Amino acid sequence: MVSLKLPDNAFTRALRDWKTLLRTARPASRIAVLDRRHVYILPTRQGMLFALVLVCMLVGSINYALSLGFVLTFLLAGLGVIAMLHTWRNLADLTLEAGRTQPVFAGEEARFGLIVADNRRRERYAVAASYNAAHTLFFDVSADRRTEFAIPVASAQRGWLAPGRLTVYTEFPLGLFRAWSYVALENRCLIYPRPAPSDSMPPLSGASGRAGGHASAKGDDDFSGLRHYQHGDSLRRIDWKASAREQGMFTKQFQGASSVLLWLDWQLAEGDTETRISQLTRWVLDAHAAGMSYGLRLPGIEVAPDTGESHFRLCLERLALYGITR
Repeated sequence: MVSLKLPDNAFTRALRDWKTLLRTARPASRIAVLDRRHVYILPTRQGMLFALVLVCMLVGSINYALSLGFVLTFLLAGLGVIAMLHTWRNLADLTLEAGRTQPVFAGEEARFGLIVADNRRRERYAVAASYNAAHTLFFDVSADRRTEFAIPVASAQRGWLAPGRLTVYTEFPLGLFRAWSYVALENRCLIYPRPAPSDSMPPLSGASGRAGGHASAKGDDDFSGLRHYQHGDSLRRIDWKASAREQGMFTKQFQGASSVLLWLDWQLAEGDTETRISQLTRWVLDAHAAGMSYGLRLPGIEVAPDTGESHFRLCLERLALYGITR
């Protein structure tokens, strides 16, 4: 069999890549504007059926010399042209911005924020947006304010989740035409590992990491000093007097001789890499729920023992990104 190979020139390269060129509407960025060069429009099935009916009406009017038939045919044709213009205008000059995302656990739906604003001070109706056609979100856009939405995307594994290309389209007002555009926004969501089923906590360990040992840790018995306030610290432990003197926000630390220190060590888990990470994630969740002071040890990574929401998020982030190139 003889294969025909086209010459490699600018025309053939453009011919081979016409679909890619058509769908690459905007480069990756935090903000994108749907200008007239990046909004495409084609008739829908209803639009094609509408055009076929118009052709039949025109043929019938010509065949029977129906003056009112010509009037009705051209009136409906003009309506279709106006609908095409309004469908395109309903999408053109929209501003899309990547919004906020909150980390979720593997298997849950990540919600990617999308901020939509209008540049022409006109209302937009029945606009739809979706990532990879998985979940489609329909919304209206006000003429005088920014509106934020959240588009759900399913997550499967830990690490950074990039939702891919965003498709924005509309068929307003009559559904005869579909205007659409593709946008690649710089947006990603951190996916925490899927926690293992509830199980017993690992053995308590001392500062040396030996299982079964005990160590002094933060408690509620004796005041031991101040440290800078971290997000998630209890409001009851904030030194409000120092804050009133405009010295900054500090959190009181206490020392308890009978308290224990919990190390969540890689060596205490069993199985392959993902199984160990899932088990450590479960231990982090249980230790945080119990209000314990805990640290995390991974090969080459150590998170010092602490408590609070920021420490909890830090441990989960280390587990989510372990062994993954950013």
